[in-house]
Amino acid sequence: MTYRLLTSGLVAALLTSGAAFASPAIPEQTQAQVREKLTAEGYEVRRIDSEDGMIEVYAMKDGKKVELYLDDSLKIVRSKSE
Repeated sequence: MTYRLLTSGLVAALLTSGAAFASPAIPEQTQAQVREKLTAEGYEVRRIDSEDGMIEVYAMKDGKKVELYLDDSLKIVRSKSE
């Protein structure tokens, strides 16, 4: 009984925490615009996601990994590189 209760509690906690961290999907049309814009600027786009209400892009440029944050108008407002 204790084992079943512990397992149920763990599953519920994992499901709840996953929903809290899930980010809204970026529409395909917006992803295509982001890819087109950043490719023209010399980036190789690897992944597009969202974080804190911004579009988060993982890309490569000049052999370096970069993390870009774009606003709704697709302007780069913040970047990180390794």
